[in-house]
Amino acid sequence: MRLVTYRSDVNAAARLGAIVDDAVVDLERLGAATGFPLPASMLEFIDLGPQAVRQTSALLNEQRGKWPFGASMPVSNVKLLAPIPRPRKNIFGIGLNYVEHVAESSRTLDTSKDLPKEPVIFSKPPTSVIGPGDAIEHNKEVTQQLDWEIELAVIMGTRAKRVSESDALSYVFGYSVMIDMSARDCRRAGQWIYSKGQDTYAPFGPCIVTADEIPDPHTLNLSLTVNGVTKQSSNTRHMLFKVPTLIADISKAITLEPGDIIATGTPDGVGAGRSPQEWLWPGDIVHGQVEGIGELRHPVVAV
Repeated sequence: MRLVTYRSDVNAAARLGAIVDDAVVDLERLGAATGFPLPASMLEFIDLGPQAVRQTSALLNEQRGKWPFGASMPVSNVKLLAPIPRPRKNIFGIGLNYVEHVAESSRTLDTSKDLPKEPVIFSKPPTSVIGPGDAIEHNKEVTQQLDWEIELAVIMGTRAKRVSESDALSYVFGYSVMIDMSARDCRRAGQWIYSKGQDTYAPFGPCIVTADEIPDPHTLNLSLTVNGVTKQSSNTRHMLFKVPTLIADISKAITLEPGDIIATGTPDGVGAGRSPQEWLWPGDIVHGQVEGIGELRHPVVAV
């Protein structure tokens, strides 16, 4: 399934939907009409567990093309929001997780040229999340080095505490796209949260594709352009630490819960790694995509 959070108009409440063909099907309304109760929010749906994913997928297939009155509308008529507009806790970010990005970072940032021996973990607060098409803020009083990073996002579906790598993918609810925005001149004493956690620095969406549709998350092309010019182009197979390793490593010490998000790192091609270095400015358009999931397009605006 391709699950979204959407508004039918600017004044409407956020609701849970599934994209089927060119329509958004409202899951709560579909459930009410068919006698299969479903919630109106993504986090409530994730909390229902894997059985709900299977049952809802079957319901969508059964009702396809004969949606109850008021349960569907064209995708073009709705506003898509971040799939989880307000995560329950900080996003887990993974730094230096593609070999070429380790090399470019060591040339221009204060990071080691040696490959990490274990995942490098930072976080981005819930307030950093924005949805498809929303503006990325450029505050010239805070940064003159606003940078881009395209990433595969992993959304947890089941509570995970000290899980093994071999079992880790069974805890995943689904996958999405995230652009990890970074103010490179805002790192403080080696800490990254102020650099990466500012408002609007986590564009997220446009949907969550459930894990049953992506059995191997390490085969996906991902890319990013700025003003139509390709800056990043790679494949998730080049991750240094694969998704099961990340889940196992984090859950050794921090319990992962339903709805938690892991942004799995970015390939080379970031602005800081270029010669000369390149930065984002008001008026720029950032466009990122991950194969099989979708794309995000965001303007950069002055604040």
